[in-house]
Amino acid sequence: MTASIEIKKELASSVESFTWGGLTWLNIERPTQKEMDYLAQHYPFNTYDLEDCLSKRQQSKLDVYQDYLFYIFQFSVWDKATKISKSDKVSVFVGKDYLITLHDGQLKPLVNLFRECQSNEKARQESLKNGSGHLLYNILDRVIDYYFPILNSILAWVDELEDAVFDENIDTGQEVAALRRDIITQRRILHSVRTASLDLEKQIGRFSKVDLSVQFGDFMDHVNKACDTLDEYKEIVEVFKDTDFVLSTDRLNRIMRIMTIIATVSLPFIVVPSIYGMNISMPGSVNSGSWLSFIVIMLFTFLVTGIMLYYFRRRRWI
Repeated sequence: MTASIEIKKELASSVESFTWGGLTWLNIERPTQKEMDYLAQHYPFNTYDLEDCLSKRQQSKLDVYQDYLFYIFQFSVWDKATKISKSDKVSVFVGKDYLITLHDGQLKPLVNLFRECQSNEKARQESLKNGSGHLLYNILDRVIDYYFPILNSILAWVDELEDAVFDENIDTGQEVAALRRDIITQRRILHSVRTASLDLEKQIGRFSKVDLSVQFGDFMDHVNKACDTLDEYKEIVEVFKDTDFVLSTDRLNRIMRIMTIIATVSLPFIVVPSIYGMNISMPGSVNSGSWLSFIVIMLFTFLVTGIMLYYFRRRRWI
């Protein structure tokens, strides 16, 4: 516990740790350059790895070294109110007698597991007794289980839109676009996690006292299931997008058809009277002042309009 006390004196506001069975879990929330300087002084970490810990735009990846592994995995934080997922990451250093996690405190499974181990001897023993590799597996297993309620929330959103898309009285264009964006974000995150975890599966065994092939196989099954689920959601939302486009186009076409019919039918009322508006002498013009001619003109106008409507109906334009 000596290392833990020294750390708390130096960086008490951001760094927590505990040790069990010779294995230390060092947890750093909201890391800054100050914490990176501390790690550079006390651990043989590559400078670029420390820089990646502070970078906000890092894909999931695994860097392999002789004495340690550097693993970054992304995750998403789901906001139920706005229905928007935001991506974040956890940086992990895995060594023979230590595991260091650096994150922004948004990943509840990781935070909860650390608190459990910190306060409960049994949980601490269960998580740390088989080495740092097994501890990392415990973290990842909780994280992937955390994803499935998020997927269920997205499924509920998909179900809501399924009925709304086919309702002409509801404009779903923005909702479909928002859902599509969220699914794309989730897929990007999980697919990068899957790629990095496949590499991790081959390397993590040297930091574990037990064979992790079965456990990691189960973890990868969950990751693949989540990826397949998101792929299915993406196909569904693409159908929604196409359907919304087709229905919107159809509504626009109907409106344009009605407007065209109105304009076409109004044409006789414009053309015929305009002839008699010319300042020349002709039967029924202003100069003659006969109402009979006016009545004949209007009857002729309605006749032409009726013939046009009949023709449109026969051609099934209306």
